[in-house]
Amino acid sequence: MESTKVQTEGGLNVTLTIRLLMHGKKGETVKKMREESGARINISEGNCPERIVTITGPTDTIFKAFAMIDIINSMSNSPATSKPPVTLRLVVPASQCGSLIGKGGSKIKEMRESTGAQVQVAGDMLPNSTERAVTISGTPEAIIQCVKQICVVMLESPPKGATIPYRPKPASTPVIFSGGQTFPAISPSACNLYIFILVLLLLSMRSCPFSGGEIQF
Repeated sequence: MESTKVQTEGGLNVTLTIRLLMHGKKGETVKKMREESGARINISEGNCPERIVTITGPTDTIFKAFAMIDIINSMSNSPATSKPPVTLRLVVPASQCGSLIGKGGSKIKEMRESTGAQVQVAGDMLPNSTERAVTISGTPEAIIQCVKQICVVMLESPPKGATIPYRPKPASTPVIFSGGQTFPAISPSACNLYIFILVLLLLSMRSCPFSGGEIQF
C-alpha cells in the first residue's frame, strides 16, 4: 500500500494504492466500480485462481470503490435470500503490519470493536513476497469503516525498505486423455527434461543388440 500527496481543487488530498485479492474473473463488476467511483482499478493478468486488484486514487474515490464491494460478494453462488458476510483480503507490506496490529494487539482490537468487522493479519508472508494478507469480514458498512481505519494507519506508518509484491501463481490445467483419465499439467521445464531423458533412452536403444542385430529407427 503506497501513498502520495496530490493537490486537488478541494485542497491537499492523499492518493492511496491498495491491493486486494479476488477469486475468479469479475471484470464487468470491476469496470462498474471503476466508472462509478472514479478510482483507477486494475486486475492482474494471467490464468490464476487468485487475481490482484489494485485500487489507486484520492481517498474519497477509494472509499466509493469499497462501498460497492458488496456487488462483488453478490456474484457468488450463494442463494439470493442469504446474506453472507463480505470477506476481503487486502495485501499489505509486512513492515506495516506491526502498526496495524498495535502494541499487544491494541490497534486491531480497537478496529474490531469500533467497526464490528473481523480483522485477521496473517502471521506468514505470502509466497515469494514481503507482503501479508489482511482478511476483513463483516457487513458492507463494517468493511468500509474498517478499510478507512486501515488507510489511516498505513498513511501514518509508511512501509520500510523495499517491498516485494505478491504475484499469484497460474493455475495448472489438467491434461485430459480420450479415456477420461486426467493428469496434472507438466511445466515447460519439466517437459524439456522428460524429452531429454526420452532421447537418451532412444539413443541407448539404437546400440542395444536385438535378435542378432540392432534396433533401427
